Amino acid sequence: MSVSTSKENILKKIRKALSHSTPLPFPKSEGTESVYQPLQQELAVEFAEQFSSLLGRFIYCINEQELAFQLNSLLRKQDWTKVYCVEDKLITSFASQQEDRLVKTDLAGCDVSITGCEYLVARTGSIVLSAAQLSGRNVSVYAPIHICIAYTNQLVYDVKDALVGIRERYGDKLPSLISFATGPSRTADIEKTLVVGVHGPKEVYLFLVES
Repeated sequence: MSVSTSKENILKKIRKALSHSTPLPFPKSEGTESVYQPLQQELAVEFAEQFSSLLGRFIYCINEQELAFQLNSLLRKQDWTKVYCVEDKLITSFASQQEDRLVKTDLAGCDVSITGCEYLVARTGSIVLSAAQLSGRNVSVYAPIHICIAYTNQLVYDVKDALVGIRERYGDKLPSLISFATGPSRTADIEKTLVVGVHGPKEVYLFLVES
């Protein structure tokens, strides 16, 4: 059989195969349906479970007064002497009792940093931060311990919900950095042993305040 005849036979088989449609083996694999199960519980509960499973430390506060009490109790218990915070709204939560511990200029030498956030993603237990916050892009990364204060109206279910919210808030002036912090920094690059606090904070606290 000549090469041209063999080629023609192959082309005939291809044309015949193309003339009959073949059903997709997984018809829903490229659909628009979410691969995740619908939320079965309150956003706050889902976030708390996911965040805690990632070694985050979750504290729920019913109001601002409880936030001040819980936060000050934590600062005293841990005896952190240098608390970095530049957001005035957050400073009022602890400065009345811990003013001598507050620093605004020595991030590298602080024991702990306190920031707010843009959103909380319940499905992944992530804190959404951006460069548009008064704290900037460095505070949640450089401090050895990060405390985030958030409110229940900042809870969203999925990452896409947080991104849509940021787009609606900032429009065409999006922050230069949007990051998703999911628990303390960790790596398993060294002999597959999990090490916490290598490229970021070794502990992350989240105070969720009812709003």
